[in-house]
Amino acid sequence: MAKPMSLKTFLNVDYTQTGDEFQATNAKKRKRDVGAGTDAEYSSTNPPSKDEALNVQQRLARGRSLKKNKAKIAMGRKRAARKVADIDTLRKRATKQARNTFLKKITKDVPKDELSLARRQSIEKRLDKMKPKIDKLAKKLLPKVRKSELERKRGKKSSD
Repeated sequence: MAKPMSLKTFLNVDYTQTGDEFQATNAKKRKRDVGAGTDAEYSSTNPPSKDEALNVQQRLARGRSLKKNKAKIAMGRKRAARKVADIDTLRKRATKQARNTFLKKITKDVPKDELSLARRQSIEKRLDKMKPKIDKLAKKLLPKVRKSELERKRGKKSSD
């Protein structure tokens, strides 16, 4: 059953301080939806650190929030595809390619999704120990990644 409406539902407090009613409404919605659908134990006040793996509850909560925000994520992805990637994004891509190269060597071309959870975790630990090697390879791959990004943008322009 839906929650009964109160007077606060109809008041638009201008969090943006711009005077624009539309922006104020959207800011209020964002402020209201910050804690929606999450457990108190795993709220934004206590997020897991980057190097910690998610437990089952956290994974489910993350899935719910991604499902809720899938339209926003898709829109952001479209916007990002229109722009040329900046150097940080290119470095991230190069690092990912280097990591996948080492992953293929370790697993002997077995796809990552066919591996068991324990095997994947042990491989991730091994890859974390190989970070200097991965960074070195990523640095070598960076010009290739940049070139492919520029080709992608040129290809889009010629087809339009």
